[in-house]
Amino acid sequence: MGFYVPENVVTNDDLSKLMDTSDEWIRERTGIEQRRWVIPGEDSTSGMGVKAARIAIEKAGLKPNDIDFIIFATLSPDYYFPGPGVQVQEALGIDTIGALDVRNQCSGFVYALSVADQYIKTGMYNNILVIGSELHSGGLDKTTRGRGVTVIFGDGAGAAVVTASDDPNRGILSTHLHSEGKNAKELALIGPATSRWVDQIMAEHDEKDLSYYPYMNGNFVFKNAVTRFPEVIMEALNQNRLKPEDISLLVPHQANLRISQFIQKTMKLRDDQVYNNIMKYGNTTAASVPIALTEALENGRVKEGDIVCLAAFGSGFTWASALIRW
Repeated sequence: MGFYVPENVVTNDDLSKLMDTSDEWIRERTGIEQRRWVIPGEDSTSGMGVKAARIAIEKAGLKPNDIDFIIFATLSPDYYFPGPGVQVQEALGIDTIGALDVRNQCSGFVYALSVADQYIKTGMYNNILVIGSELHSGGLDKTTRGRGVTVIFGDGAGAAVVTASDDPNRGILSTHLHSEGKNAKELALIGPATSRWVDQIMAEHDEKDLSYYPYMNGNFVFKNAVTRFPEVIMEALNQNRLKPEDISLLVPHQANLRISQFIQKTMKLRDDQVYNNIMKYGNTTAASVPIALTEALENGRVKEGDIVCLAAFGSGFTWASALIRW
């Protein structure tokens, strides 16, 4: 595992100078104290992904050319196309291996991990690089109008190397993926898109048009998240004949500290069974799970033999879980 976040720290007080908000208002609603935002021009989604990947590859005791396949999860690619997977391949100087881009937003890393797991199990690849990276700060409405979304999101990247093993007692036990497209527009960025190109938006020049900024129906998303999170966690536990008390560490997508606290209370988990770091980094979407898992590992919260559960919910709606015996 490896992660990278920009050095530039943006506190709640910093945001209060840009919009009508306050440290108290943000903490009460999200639990966030600060986040990292890229200084414009100094980094990119693929660039942060490469930095996290280098750390993960080194910690795996491998070299870049030992990687057989790349899976890159993000909602904020450097370009509309191509996706950032090929940029990682080029930046790391790896041979012409395959590079797959996953667009499942908050659930992206867990979806990508599931794909990697299946490729490993079928014997197609031995070492797969899985990356979740996001650069939100460049596309947020940094005015009072957009504060409900803007205060939540941060930039960063996390990466994992998934490697084949003959040990049946460790590794990814199962993954579980779901979607509900009827709620797609409840958490979305509608344009620009193929149905509404930039030139059309520019020609109309409607200052009231917010389609090119992220939209979130916060209360609706919250109500769905606190339902789907426990469901998909229990799905993983039930498949592996385990119970909530068997979880050594739950690493949920860092969407909102209130959501994580609600899940913990619902599932009757102890504080030491749940890892949260949204306070420091905000919601980094596809990067949040690998950043949190890497940090938990570095802090000694994960050890060999532990049952680790990853879970995520977000735009799509999509939600997913992965159960791992470390």
